[in-house]
Amino acid sequence: MSKQTRRDFLAMTAASAASVPFMKTFSSATLTPPEGPAPNGTVAVRLTTGDQRYAPSQSLAWQSADRAPAEDTIVLGAVRSRQPILGFGAAFTDAACYVIHQMPEAERERLLQELFHPDQMALSVCRLCVGSSDYARNLYSYDEGAPDPELSRFSIAHDREYILPVLRRARQINDKLFLLASPWSPPGWMKDNDSMLGGTLRRRYLGPYAKYMVKFLQAYEADGVVVDAVTPQNEVDTDQDSRMPACLLPQEIEVEYVGQYLGPAIEEARLKTKIWLIDHNYNLWGRAICELDDERVRKYTRSIAWHGYLGQPDWVQKVLAAHPDAEMYWTEGGPDITDPKYLVDWTKWSRLYAGILRNGMRCIIGWNLALDENGKPNVGPFPCGGLVTVHTGTREITRSGQYWAFAHYSRALRRAATIIPSDGEVKDIHHVAAENPDGTHALVLTNTGAAGQTVWIKQGKSAVEASLPPDSVATLVWS
Repeated sequence: MSKQTRRDFLAMTAASAASVPFMKTFSSATLTPPEGPAPNGTVAVRLTTGDQRYAPSQSLAWQSADRAPAEDTIVLGAVRSRQPILGFGAAFTDAACYVIHQMPEAERERLLQELFHPDQMALSVCRLCVGSSDYARNLYSYDEGAPDPELSRFSIAHDREYILPVLRRARQINDKLFLLASPWSPPGWMKDNDSMLGGTLRRRYLGPYAKYMVKFLQAYEADGVVVDAVTPQNEVDTDQDSRMPACLLPQEIEVEYVGQYLGPAIEEARLKTKIWLIDHNYNLWGRAICELDDERVRKYTRSIAWHGYLGQPDWVQKVLAAHPDAEMYWTEGGPDITDPKYLVDWTKWSRLYAGILRNGMRCIIGWNLALDENGKPNVGPFPCGGLVTVHTGTREITRSGQYWAFAHYSRALRRAATIIPSDGEVKDIHHVAAENPDGTHALVLTNTGAAGQTVWIKQGKSAVEASLPPDSVATLVWS
């Protein structure tokens, strides 16, 4: 996490989204994308607004496109983006896994089914921590103590108590669950301050650190959890003032580490784990281009992981312009438990997600999957909230505004769906459309205004009229 609170983050993203247009074209060769085929039949609608939460709403019927006015109309095109969707999810931090594992077995099972079953929330891309993040019960790595370049002490025993059991069960419920692992800090002895809190990785330990990551991947696989991708470092350019597990990883060091150590080590171990670079903010788009320019790096990865605490999502387009074959992913962002709107800020999150998807990113991963009512456990300085809150005494589960925003995406946009153009400026309305592999279409409409709105959606020679209540998110699905 950055030094900003989640409240700062939400305010900043709302302001930046208002000033920056979302991507309107999906190919440099087309300025006005051709219209898609004319649909017919009905449109299923799900709505979150007021006291409704992803609730079925009255279905809509397609009409002749001649009915659609020139204004307040969103036109859907047929050109697909080059970035197929991987999925949506949140982070299995030490804290989240502990909170979930402490639940009575039947209640824990109901929550995991709700979050991961393909017929429910269908979360399918989640992040986990290599050692301690700030959201953990205590500081830990897998090899703490005196310098141990041979990693003779390496052990994932800590994770076997409650992290691995939760991961295994989630994968059993959704066998397509994609797992990204990120380290917040190497073991303290690898760093210039001999601590997991802040500091910089010592260059002489690049080799042992690559071995450390490979041993982590192998140990997890031996315990029944295959990790699909790793980032070299969470938030490469901040040490968080040594207030939490963190590590500076300068650009030239990440290039050397990935190209000469981590990539070759993963390859030599015959692991299929992918590498995603940077794992930090949009303002590092120049660094992303430079790292992908390096041939040694490009041998092992063409993927960038992004956070949204600084910069704007359309800056990712700068990287895609320089490297059209690069893959973009969004890997962190979560609510502030102290925000009075923690439970009802679904339009802020949905607006943010529309911008992420319209600018070429393939997944959206929130922060902690679950925390208690105080945003705990936590060894860091930031007051985050979980995607869901599990109350300590009652075990009651409350679902955040971010959860309800996710519902409109994760339940309707499936893996390998592709974003299609949706053009049209309607006051306070934000939109993103996709075509699923089975040919169904989904359109998420977010009304951030205080008044209801009526919009028309036009595809080919057909159009449909939708009424959007104030402060609402609607998902429309049709064949």
